[in-house]
Amino acid sequence: MRRLLRDLDGILLGTTILLIAVGLVVLASATASLGGPGPYLKTRLFHLAVAAVAMVAVMAVDYRRLAASGRVLYLGNLALLGAVLVVGVTRLGAQRWIPLGPFGGFQPSELAKIALILTLARHLADRTPPASVPAFVPYLAHAGIPILLIVAQPDLGTAMVIGAILLGMLFLAGARLGALGGLGGLALMGAPFLWSVLHDYQQRRLLVFLDPGIDPLGAGYAVTQAKIAVGSGQLWGKGLFAGTQNLLRFIPEQHTDFIFTVIGEELGFVGAVCVLALFLIWIWRALRIGATASDRLGRLIAGGIAAMVVFHVFVSVGMTVGLMPITGIPLPFLSYGGSSLLAMSMATGLLLNIGMRRRRILF
Repeated sequence: MRRLLRDLDGILLGTTILLIAVGLVVLASATASLGGPGPYLKTRLFHLAVAAVAMVAVMAVDYRRLAASGRVLYLGNLALLGAVLVVGVTRLGAQRWIPLGPFGGFQPSELAKIALILTLARHLADRTPPASVPAFVPYLAHAGIPILLIVAQPDLGTAMVIGAILLGMLFLAGARLGALGGLGGLALMGAPFLWSVLHDYQQRRLLVFLDPGIDPLGAGYAVTQAKIAVGSGQLWGKGLFAGTQNLLRFIPEQHTDFIFTVIGEELGFVGAVCVLALFLIWIWRALRIGATASDRLGRLIAGGIAAMVVFHVFVSVGMTVGLMPITGIPLPFLSYGGSSLLAMSMATGLLLNIGMRRRRILF
């Protein structure tokens, strides 16, 4: 174990701790007007304890052994996603959580991302890179089944994340750009069908993204208030616990999906850039670990995790400034939510795992 720990990526671990610390501070401010931050911080610390145990557990088991149990992981993932549709509880119009009594709820779609990265990496690692659109069929089916179960909840945001993971890993596996372009063309051709199966509120969110003025007090309210909050922070921000949009609760879900608005308003442009810089460092270390991995499996797992976090950050930040439609995607390590934190901690553990085992250990 000592030999493994000498290759522990201290920069990745330190950046993760910094992001979590920033999240605790911002969460305290975001919940000050929601009855006080005490209960939220107490629950968050419990989430952190569980997440830390999960991260260490993932680090301790060789990632090749974890990927070798791909069939169990994949079927278990599908079973949990199916269970949500049967016994899940509904919140904010979506049935995404399995109740855990006094421990709140568990969102299987968050862990589905980690399960998909592990199982898809194993699927891709031992095969020739797909060179044509028909060659993508097994991989589309691999990701498509969990996507359909997640869309049924409905959770379009997480389904999009899984789609981004799939495309990123196919690219890293060596799929031809022409074939990926053809796959994108087929997706565009299917857009009218996808539009018809979206729920009314999902259609309104997309329409409001194109023109927020068509429903300023309804579907367009959140994005309008978010842009006001971020813009009002200007260069240095209004200061922690001093954001008027935050404290007066103009922004819905300001401690979860829209937590970046609190950062923009209270810490300003400088604070927002610092937070984004931490994410850039985190993603850089993920890519670095992938580049130095000892095998193709490790490179694909690290690349899939990097693709996931890039998409999360881009969409979560983008929707607060009007660059992306509202999809309900949390900001990694910062947004309040135990399932998201657990999944990101496991992802970090996997990266550390790959980095620690990049050299052969000789006895």
